[in-house]
Amino acid sequence: MKKSEIRFSIALDDQKVPEAISWTATDAGPDIHFAKAINIALWDRDERGTMKIDLWTKEMPVDEMKRFYVDTMGAMAESIITATNDSVMATKMRNLCRELMDHIEEEESKQR
Repeated sequence: MKKSEIRFSIALDDQKVPEAISWTATDAGPDIHFAKAINIALWDRDERGTMKIDLWTKEMPVDEMKRFYVDTMGAMAESIITATNDSVMATKMRNLCRELMDHIEEEESKQR
């Protein structure tokens, strides 16, 4: 059986706030990749519930954070259709993403 690993490294400041996030993966080549934020969700088979890790660096701007979460929900909509073939749920998730993007764009236009 082939195994693959993903490793995250988080550099913290004195107050334990992330300053840098890097990651490597056996299937992504030897390079170290950098990120401003990560969102990891796992389904715990014993607890039958979701475990989450959300981290972001000091340099992650609020507008990018909002887009990151909308993008994440959009990717989840694609995953739900692949995993369950539930097109109703996927459509509702996509519609919510559109609403949230409209909200983000409206906020940004007010700031200009």
